[in-house]
Amino acid sequence: MVYSVSDLRLPCSPSVYSFNQSSFNASRRSSSFSLLLKKDLFSRKIFAQKSSYDSDSSPLTVASKKVLVPDDQGGESEEMEDDTKIEVEEQESVPKELSTPLNRKISTEKSEAKPRTIPPPGIGQKIYEIDPSLLDFRQHLDYRYAQYKRMREEIDKYEGGLEVFSRGYEKLGFIRSEMGITYREWAPGAKSAALIGDFNNWNPNADIMNRNEFGVWEIFLPNNADGSPAIPHGSRVKIRMETPSGIKDSIPAWIKFSVQAPGEIPYNGIYYDPPEEEKYVFKHPRPKRPKSLRIYESHVGMSSPEPMINTYANFRDDVLPRIKRLGYNAVQIMAIQEHSYYASFGYHVTNFFAPSSRFGTPDDLKSLIDKAHELGILVLMDIVHSHASNNVLDGLNMFDGTDGHYFHTGSRGHHSVWDSRLFNYGSWEVLRYLLSNARWWLEEYKFDGYRFDGVTSMMYTHHGLQVGFTGNYNEYFGYATDVDAVVYLMLVNDMIHGLYPEAVTIGEDVSGMPTFCIPVQDGGVGFDYRLHMAIADKWIEILKKRDEDWKMGEIVHTLTNRRWMEKCVAYAESHDQALVGDKTIAFWLMDKDMYEFMALDRPSTALIDRGIALHKMIRLITMGLGGEGYLNFMGNEFGHPEWIDFPRGDQRLPNGVVIPGNGYSYDKCRRRFDLGDADYLRYRGMQEFDQAMQHVEEKYGFMTSEHTYISRKDEKDRVIVFERGNLIFVFNFHWNNSYFDYRVGCAKPGKYKIVLDSDDPLFGGFGRLDHNAEYFSFEGWYDDRPRSFMVYAPNRTAVVYALVEDEPKVVNDLELVEIPETVRPAAAEPVKESEPDEESEPLDS
Repeated sequence: MVYSVSDLRLPCSPSVYSFNQSSFNASRRSSSFSLLLKKDLFSRKIFAQKSSYDSDSSPLTVASKKVLVPDDQGGESEEMEDDTKIEVEEQESVPKELSTPLNRKISTEKSEAKPRTIPPPGIGQKIYEIDPSLLDFRQHLDYRYAQYKRMREEIDKYEGGLEVFSRGYEKLGFIRSEMGITYREWAPGAKSAALIGDFNNWNPNADIMNRNEFGVWEIFLPNNADGSPAIPHGSRVKIRMETPSGIKDSIPAWIKFSVQAPGEIPYNGIYYDPPEEEKYVFKHPRPKRPKSLRIYESHVGMSSPEPMINTYANFRDDVLPRIKRLGYNAVQIMAIQEHSYYASFGYHVTNFFAPSSRFGTPDDLKSLIDKAHELGILVLMDIVHSHASNNVLDGLNMFDGTDGHYFHTGSRGHHSVWDSRLFNYGSWEVLRYLLSNARWWLEEYKFDGYRFDGVTSMMYTHHGLQVGFTGNYNEYFGYATDVDAVVYLMLVNDMIHGLYPEAVTIGEDVSGMPTFCIPVQDGGVGFDYRLHMAIADKWIEILKKRDEDWKMGEIVHTLTNRRWMEKCVAYAESHDQALVGDKTIAFWLMDKDMYEFMALDRPSTALIDRGIALHKMIRLITMGLGGEGYLNFMGNEFGHPEWIDFPRGDQRLPNGVVIPGNGYSYDKCRRRFDLGDADYLRYRGMQEFDQAMQHVEEKYGFMTSEHTYISRKDEKDRVIVFERGNLIFVFNFHWNNSYFDYRVGCAKPGKYKIVLDSDDPLFGGFGRLDHNAEYFSFEGWYDDRPRSFMVYAPNRTAVVYALVEDEPKVVNDLELVEIPETVRPAAAEPVKESEPDEESEPLDS
């Protein structure tokens, strides 16, 4: 039985299930797909050497031994530290060349054509120079680094190096060669195994697998007499195992594609190996990593204005050009790894090497990424290595019938809040699996990097639950730290940056772990950026207060409170704040008025005027002060009026309480881009401002400027003034007072001009500033600056001034958004303006 591309269920209805049976027989043969059986299906000879271990031998304790698979290059292993001699010989019945992968792809990039190596570990001591406070925790940090170096040395000794070790997908799973297909699976707990599927009519006696002494099951399927592969492209495949929990059929752990058949709940593994002429060939090289990272966080499935599951192709054609036009230089895509439950947002992964079939085929995803590269946009993947789905039938949970196969056993292997399984990062084969997974997406799909999800949960045995991190270093370096997990993060960053120096890694860490964004060779964890998660939480906290209770110093402190020499990606809100049960910033500000008063042909309200003004200011100050990168979730740039509510049915809790669903509706699981584009709605002004903000950053590169100085954070005037590079940012958060001839400090002499004004009518403002005005500095210290100039600072307005004499050239052909003198009339009466009673002293910078 074969899946043709037209038969793939794209999209499919969501499924909610979790199987925890202790024993089951899950053979499924019925399907609505066309049947293509080979006449000589059972005439093949099985090329597989009998294992020296009996099928009922005891399973391997994965935490204490290294598991080796046959070396396809004919090499031998070296002696293990526990004095166990391990020799891996080429199987006599399988010629050596049969296990050589077919058609290794040649990259379009010249740099990738060269042999790639991962540099050896450094000495790991620079962290103490960067942060002398770490010297008090040297015992822990030196131990951590020693564990990392030990793992590197053992990988070098037993696997031929991290570069080879991270290519596990060339050893395990389905490997196509000129003579046939080799399938290998690590399942030490299984007592017997057989490969079943459409290709052998699901006969468990047709293709029996053999096991070696390390728990790796293997079978070789030679080509058919006509030279065609034994398993046709698109065939359903599974591995049937006799396990301690009973007979079970599982999707291969290294499967490259899986789909949900119509009318079925569990997914099916698909042997995905299209003919060469049908495989997607990349045409465009990866873009260079930009100095300033501006990320558009997105979800393919919900990226359509229509209530449907969108496709890779539609995202490629409709959304990528929008991202380019808005001025973002990177797209971060969520929910790529296959997940059986749509409403998990992609965070309960079932098949780690398979792109989600809901949105299209693997080649469709490659086409999307190639188009992004053509547009000069980096593509980052939201990768999940922090936990895995609980599902037994189509995930890794209880894969070989044992609780501790890929995961910790007992309570340590279960996340109580996420209802998912937790990896054992001290296991040799888990390291192989996850490192290879991180490399797979870079190699096969040409992603440009990752946002690692749930890193805080990985790094601590308490997973960050009910722990309030205060910044005390004892919270980071103690018994609660999962050193195995931190070492894995060091290894994966080492591997990624060694093989792909231009790749970007971002870690989602709320704890503030010191050394998180310092290179591994210097003793750090090795991420390029940390998500500055505290900012979004602070804005929610502030938005619950009256305007009079906003503290300028508190805003500045939160935005700038990050570790020296460790880069951050700042954001005012992400997908987390857009989910049902939470509120976006736009909803906090405008609430239900967004449904009735966003049309320009209707009078505005005070709530709408306030909301639009503060929405723009919050985003700009977050981008201006919050980090070296910036992130926005799709739709939030124009204040998307709806939350995200995935299609779901009623849920019955163990205590009998029923949580009502939404009738599996897709109405709230989409993005209304048409609202931001409509020139008759006020959403358009917020979108235009976000676009102008991105283009100003592209031109001036203020996020990565070495010069940052906060000259004013005035609690009385509600004014914040700071410099980044040669730009002066002036924020007046006062709800009523506008200030004439307001003096702002500056470092360099010369003429300044307005390059961004949140009060411009194009952005839904009142047009109170003259963009033709020129501002000349004069000598004399003010706010600890050697010079200053006078400005008009309207209330609830942010203005950016640029030094004219040092104006940089336009980068990447991106022009600043032209600001017409009059675009449309103001939507409300001018606000009250008043002179300040008295200038207050600025707070310490």
